Amino acid sequence: MFKKKPNIKPLSPLKSSDRRRTADQIIADFAIDVPVDTSVDPNDKAAATAGLTALRRSLLPENTLSARFTTTAGPELKQVSGTVYVGSHEGTGGEQRILWVKAFDMMYPTVYTLWHNPRVVPLLHTPLVVVEKMQAGADLMTPGLQRGPPFPKKATKGAVVAVASLEAPTVPMAVGTCEIDVSALDKVQGIKGQAVSTFHWAGDELWSWSSSSKPGIEPPDILPAWNDEQDEVASLAKRTAAIDLDDQDGGVSLDTGSAGAERSEAERAQEVEGEDTPSNRDFVDVVDEKELTTQEIDDAFKSAFLYGVRHHMDQNRDQLNYGLDFPLSQSHVMSQLVQPFLPTYTAARTASLHIKKSSWKNIRKFIRHLDKQRIVKCKDRDGNEVVILDIDFKDPQVKAFVPYRLPKKDSTAATSANGKSAMPLAAESSRGQKLRVVSLLRPKEKLASILHVSKADPRGLYTPVELKQLLIAYIEAENLINPKNKRLVNINPQIADALLSSSAADNAALSSGSIPRDALAERMIAASSPFHAILRNDTDTADTKPKAGAPPKIQITLETRSGNKTVSRVHGLEPYYIAPHPLADELRKTCAGSTSIDKLQGSSPKNPVMEVMVQGPQKDAITKALEKRGVHRNWIEVVDKTKKKK
Repeated sequence: MFKKKPNIKPLSPLKSSDRRRTADQIIADFAIDVPVDTSVDPNDKAAATAGLTALRRSLLPENTLSARFTTTAGPELKQVSGTVYVGSHEGTGGEQRILWVKAFDMMYPTVYTLWHNPRVVPLLHTPLVVVEKMQAGADLMTPGLQRGPPFPKKATKGAVVAVASLEAPTVPMAVGTCEIDVSALDKVQGIKGQAVSTFHWAGDELWSWSSSSKPGIEPPDILPAWNDEQDEVASLAKRTAAIDLDDQDGGVSLDTGSAGAERSEAERAQEVEGEDTPSNRDFVDVVDEKELTTQEIDDAFKSAFLYGVRHHMDQNRDQLNYGLDFPLSQSHVMSQLVQPFLPTYTAARTASLHIKKSSWKNIRKFIRHLDKQRIVKCKDRDGNEVVILDIDFKDPQVKAFVPYRLPKKDSTAATSANGKSAMPLAAESSRGQKLRVVSLLRPKEKLASILHVSKADPRGLYTPVELKQLLIAYIEAENLINPKNKRLVNINPQIADALLSSSAADNAALSSGSIPRDALAERMIAASSPFHAILRNDTDTADTKPKAGAPPKIQITLETRSGNKTVSRVHGLEPYYIAPHPLADELRKTCAGSTSIDKLQGSSPKNPVMEVMVQGPQKDAITKALEKRGVHRNWIEVVDKTKKKK
């Protein structure tokens, strides 16, 4: 739910009476056992209630603050409001985090509360790959449930539960609500539908919020207090050790090879045996190495950036700023200085090395981290992105950096003047990339009155679907739906001023007093300015600055030269992160003809647009080469000047 940052109002201290009342309500709602010391004198009220007092402080520390928040949820961007409770547990150095969230008339603990208060809610388990999907906002489906049946008795329909991975079964990583009675399940395989609706997870905006603007706290490796099966596991180990494999009395030999090695410790702790025992291969793809930790991912991204800087320094010694044209945008830093130099030796490392899995979560915070270390100097631009104004090429970390072996690229390696293979250029990483073109709309000023009702940013960027949802929210808030025909919307002065013109159709609508909702949505889209963003691989719109206008197209032009010779020219590659030199090298081999690269006539000298020319009518070969670089056919425009005009 908290994939997007909520709007949290200023925090205020929670009164002692309100804190105790709220803590008591949590204890009652979650049926938490209050520790009782039977050895104390019942007449000593302070001693008799010491357990309750300690429990209250553990759930809601004495330094707890509270604040109202608003956010949106679901595909319809429904407005959601509630209360957050902020505090710090003992042993955390006083660092305040969001501990509880009240929404939908329910209290939800965050993972920080669960890490310090074991067994507050039932704990369900699922493979790590499913937990990672939940950390992207997905819900937990019934077939994904593991370590059962039986499942916890308190995991009934509507109950708040936590979810942990089989690989770290004692560490809650997500919080949600049971959509079904999980405790009553006698099997999960073959049953469809949601089991848990995800509310919050380690890695979302609640987890990352901090009063001191520090990144979210990484989960612990193990929390023994959550492990209620230690005795059973120990018992299983004893029974297993007692089995004499050599004394089988005519039975078949046990194969303890690769099939047994596939099962994790968490799965063996489920006390299931035989051919039907699920293994990790039943739930996750087999990878060839261990998942990287957050710290290892952070180190890899920083090393890649240092490598990228050193590479430019080595390859462009005689150029100003070593060939870097400041300021550097976020997308340029990621595509030219970071991604080509990541140590993605294996498929597992490639899957791990994403900026979203780092402690920074996005390229903007990563650049700010480099600025704090004084490696770069950055500046906010337009409030949407951070640009690098300068790089300290004499920084000790840059000078002391030792290059490492880079993974092999599919594209042809660049060759240096002495004949040795040079470091792969950043541009060559375009082969195999994944691209997305996102069309966005910025509402014009006259739509502000409609957007204010939904508390939406009147200068924000929205997809057409999001803009329609904001219009629907306004219509419902102002009660403008025509009671006789729900497809019609009654026209009020704000709609008339913002969306209607003096056309004959709009005058007719004003005369009748209503207009179809779909027509109104089309007018709202028409009253917005188009923007676009071309996203590469796992880049998010938050990591790049959308550009005004419709998405550009790559243009392939066929024309005749020297009488009857046909040549093919292609330009517009730069917005799609495609460099002309590797493309020209590939086309020269594919088309068995010469290629050349030159500046497009009329392009800016400061930001020249490069054009690749190939001999012959090669539009199909060029299109296939572009598709290998993530370009969809709909993003390509072919202009054939060889056809005679009729």
